[in-house]
Amino acid sequence: MKRTFKPGTMIYPLPAALISCGKNEEEYNIFTVSWIGTICSDPAMCYISVRPSRHSYDIIKRNGEFVINLTNEDLAYATDWCGVKSGRDFNKFKEMKLTPAKTSVIDSVLIEESPLSIECKVKQIIPLGSHDMFIAEVVNVLADEKYIDKETDAFNLSDAKLMAYNHGNYYKLGEKIGKFGWSVQKKK
Repeated sequence: MKRTFKPGTMIYPLPAALISCGKNEEEYNIFTVSWIGTICSDPAMCYISVRPSRHSYDIIKRNGEFVINLTNEDLAYATDWCGVKSGRDFNKFKEMKLTPAKTSVIDSVLIEESPLSIECKVKQIIPLGSHDMFIAEVVNVLADEKYIDKETDAFNLSDAKLMAYNHGNYYKLGEKIGKFGWSVQKKK
């Protein structure tokens, strides 16, 4: 039997991503976002939802660019810390000993320690209530070579040990239980 709860955000788990932004070192910032996702595959598009009160909100709105840096177990502490501390008060790259690196296509910054960095160009901002949604086109993806399978040239998500956010908690991702289309594959 199911029980009724008040309407809320219960679509979990979600990525726990570090968003980096800024055109120059003086405005570089990092913040944590879980209201994030894919919205189109061709062209590749995604979104992040950000509170207008956040320090990075104005940086992204002004520059029209940001980077989604996927996180893993090694970045768990920094992911949480960057989500509770403000860039108004701290240089998050310095405090978390993270390496800022210039992006390849947009004029922004990425986190070198991230296994995968997704360069995004803002196409539209939609006010929603507590958050505004930044709809963006993915213009480049940079993957750490140590996670690329030499035979298939694919990014190996399992080796990257990505983490997820689930209703106030961070989790390691579990073991693979299937793959796309496995339910209809012909049995040998």
